[in-house]
Amino acid sequence: MSSELPIDFSNPEIRDYMSLVRLQVLTPLSLLINIATVLVCTLVLRPSLGDVTRSHPASISPSVLTIAAYVFAIYLGQIGYCTLLVVARKPETKGTIIKGVGLALVFANWAMAGWAIAWVFEAFLTSTILLGILTLLLIYSNVVLIVYHVPTWHRPLDLAFIHAPVRLFLILPLSLLFPYSLFVTLGHAWNPSHPDQHEKKQWEEFTYLLIVNIIGLLIVALRRDWVWCLGATWVCVSIWLKKPKPIAIYIVAIMFTVLHPITLIAAVLAGNLTRKRREGRIRLPPDEESDHQRPVPSRHEIQADWS
Repeated sequence: MSSELPIDFSNPEIRDYMSLVRLQVLTPLSLLINIATVLVCTLVLRPSLGDVTRSHPASISPSVLTIAAYVFAIYLGQIGYCTLLVVARKPETKGTIIKGVGLALVFANWAMAGWAIAWVFEAFLTSTILLGILTLLLIYSNVVLIVYHVPTWHRPLDLAFIHAPVRLFLILPLSLLFPYSLFVTLGHAWNPSHPDQHEKKQWEEFTYLLIVNIIGLLIVALRRDWVWCLGATWVCVSIWLKKPKPIAIYIVAIMFTVLHPITLIAAVLAGNLTRKRREGRIRLPPDEESDHQRPVPSRHEIQADWS
């Protein structure tokens, strides 16, 4: 049937156009399903997402309201991304959308919707598997964006509505949702009526929290990544706001709440200082400057004196 159409599907421009159209349909649809599912599981079903979280406290369990605000920020960013899907005109922006994000965000929205259902029904193993798939999809998309579609301030809309939402979306499951679901599945949650048990089985969660925040700190320092700084700090705040907590988890969460913004500020200042030094080295050395300023003798002055 497609061979009868007067369209050359072997043309790369035609294929990119069809990919963009497909994303313009599937991405808003997947986002709508994601939002609707999370809202139903939060406001309609009982127990809700928050109820299940409160009934299964663990060492890294977060403040529900803080994470709800984080998810709301992700949705706002994705709404901006869907708008950019329609209004984008620059070839670089279209290339970033088609080849940088692509269908990974569509599948990620589906995975998050499935996680919400699994979490409400306390199917923790299914929840962990879906969050693992979600994390892998977003890691792949972020790596492609960083390597092949480098973010630049020359295209601020790309930064605000492509790179930032996808990065924030990754930080949430990587730093919190996946490990929390995993440790609940492994039996690390305690009975909320016995808060004195919160010291048990804390070191695995402490180790994961420490490692993922050290990796985040390196990303902030090397790339001066303000989005990662914001998301990681937000997650750390949500962890230490929830009480009770083992003292080791408190120390790590509060420490990285402070370290992430300090590292970002230090990295920006160091980058500016390095750039100024490089600009200063471009000037000619004094010897070369004097050579250029030295007058060239005329033809009569360089004639030999035979007298």
